[in-house]
Amino acid sequence: MRIFPVLTAALVITTLFFVIFQRDALIEFASGSDDGAAATAQLSETADSVPAADSATDAVSVVARKSVARQIDGAVVLRGRTEAARSVIVRAETTARVVSSPLSKGTYVSTGQILCELDPGIRAAALLEATARRAAAQVEVDQALKLSQGGYASQTRVITARAGLESAIAAVKAAEQEIGRLTITAPFAGLLDTDTAELGEFVSTGGTCASIIQLDPIRIVGFVSESEVDRVTPGALAGGRLLSGRELVGEVTYLARSSDEATRTFRVEIEVANPDQAVRAGLTAEIAISAEGQLAHLLPQSALTLNNEGELGVRIVAEGNIVEFVPVEALRDTTEGIWISGLPTEADVITVGQEYVTQGVKVLPTYQELTQ
Repeated sequence: MRIFPVLTAALVITTLFFVIFQRDALIEFASGSDDGAAATAQLSETADSVPAADSATDAVSVVARKSVARQIDGAVVLRGRTEAARSVIVRAETTARVVSSPLSKGTYVSTGQILCELDPGIRAAALLEATARRAAAQVEVDQALKLSQGGYASQTRVITARAGLESAIAAVKAAEQEIGRLTITAPFAGLLDTDTAELGEFVSTGGTCASIIQLDPIRIVGFVSESEVDRVTPGALAGGRLLSGRELVGEVTYLARSSDEATRTFRVEIEVANPDQAVRAGLTAEIAISAEGQLAHLLPQSALTLNNEGELGVRIVAEGNIVEFVPVEALRDTTEGIWISGLPTEADVITVGQEYVTQGVKVLPTYQELTQ
């Protein structure tokens, strides 16, 4: 029963041997008849057509787009946050007990408004004593001058009396300043970010009375990279969009001259009017700063790829239908695609199949028709 599979296998091997290795002998054998001549011609045509088919399949089929650069506005886009234009912690300059009722956080205060009042204690008495000493010193100076004019006192006594008077005057000023420190006022108009010190609370020198922030105008702060810092100029029109969708418009008021040591980015500040103080400090904002326009290509995001070194770029069809990788820089993301720079003014960008070809590979491009 097993002899038949063995015979079958031997027959198949013999047939394949003559078909593959003795092809010319078979053709000669078949050329003795008209049918054989026809078969020979057919085999020859097939043999001639095989190299052409192989050469055609050497090129990889891809889809490309003929892209032409267009001028776009050169806004510098970055992310940032809102900050108060001014913020200060008002502290006590002397040690005493608070004798004023506290103001609640969120209260609007004007410039010079009293925030905290401190107990004067014996400071009023100290001022009276200093004032009396000043008066006595003045009398001493007057008497010394009269005696000196009559020849009954030396010039040294006059100088000593005058020194005593100057010391007394200084003591009065010090006492007045100490009393002035008992009333703590707002240095500028703004909102209380914290409650003021509580009634009866004991504060020491440097102790906190209140914290004030100024939200009009509001600042939008961002950090621009080294590659784009030269495109930003003070006074340029700028705007920000908050996560809530609210849009703010202002201008650049500050651009740092030195970069952050950790991130190598430069601080930029935008001042925006906020009369109703509805914009809070600490909100995330997307910033767009007006800059000089530039040429860019609008391509689908799927056209972007990475080379072996991890560079972002696109693959284009160069001369001779050879693939070439070109590094690019992403400028702006839109609903229609992504704007990029770094390509020539006109380029055949591979949009389908770019992940399956590499630098120097020959391709057979099919160009897609643009609808816009």
